[in-house]
Amino acid sequence: MVNDIIYLVNLKEILNQLDISGQCKKYGLSLWQCPQFLFLVMGIIIIVSSLVIFAIGTKYIEEPEIVALIVLVITTILLIIAFIITRSFERLAEASRMKSEFISVVSHQLRSPLSNLKWAIEFLMSGRIDRVAEKQTEYFKILKENIARMGELISDLLTVSRIESATLPLRKKEFSLEDLIKKLISEFEPLAKASNVEMKFNVQPNLSLALADSSQIKLVIENLLDNAIRYIKDKGEVKMKLEKKGKNLYFEINDNGVGIPKKDQKYIFQKFFRSENILKYQTLGSGLGLYIAKAIIERSGGKIGFQSEENKGSTFWLTLPIK
Repeated sequence: MVNDIIYLVNLKEILNQLDISGQCKKYGLSLWQCPQFLFLVMGIIIIVSSLVIFAIGTKYIEEPEIVALIVLVITTILLIIAFIITRSFERLAEASRMKSEFISVVSHQLRSPLSNLKWAIEFLMSGRIDRVAEKQTEYFKILKENIARMGELISDLLTVSRIESATLPLRKKEFSLEDLIKKLISEFEPLAKASNVEMKFNVQPNLSLALADSSQIKLVIENLLDNAIRYIKDKGEVKMKLEKKGKNLYFEINDNGVGIPKKDQKYIFQKFFRSENILKYQTLGSGLGLYIAKAIIERSGGKIGFQSEENKGSTFWLTLPIK
């Protein structure tokens, strides 16, 4: 009975390994990035190579035993190499999956106590228990601001985890990108005025509706607009434009801020990366915003890019498909 159970467990594990599609979903990888699928492809290549070697060998070598031995040795070496490479990829994929799961679990666990702390601070600030002194209010405000920053970081980490595990839902619907941008400009107006920044928005008339997940595109525009305002040192302006290009909507946002050094530009869409010159002016930030923005735009069927020059400013652009 015990042997039968062990046999069934082993059989199940073997069948799971043969389920290439299931393994790819487990790691959150596309088919051409999946270790099991790559091993299958390499196996087919090895078989074809062995047949070609056998055909060439029989043409130039008279003894069939030598030909068979050569084919056997080469095939064995290629299979060992393929197995080692695939196992290495599998370990990396497993490590990446576990990291994403860890971030997801930790972020979820942090959300509840952080929410409780937020409501407790707001309750204390309301003065319902006792009158709050002016000095105490200042400290409460500092606590509240830091709680908000932690909340934003946790939200970004959860989004990254969902992107990497391919569990971030994508609900594509038609929506007005123009209206979304105008609404965000209105929301960022207080920050822009406080930063002595003027915002300008030029729109091509009679634009088509964008086809994407509006809630996710909102995150992208928010990030680009926030960066553009915050990374202007003194008085400046942020210019935006929206127009149709072919079968896409084209959005561009330009600022005259600190810009991005040339040596850092190739890393700008990587997770947790922040260029050295930005850290001088703005120490806050997780370095996840642009990584999330790129992932969302590409998942939506669009493209994103930028041009930048240090101490002169940056221009970020993106495209979104229309129906």
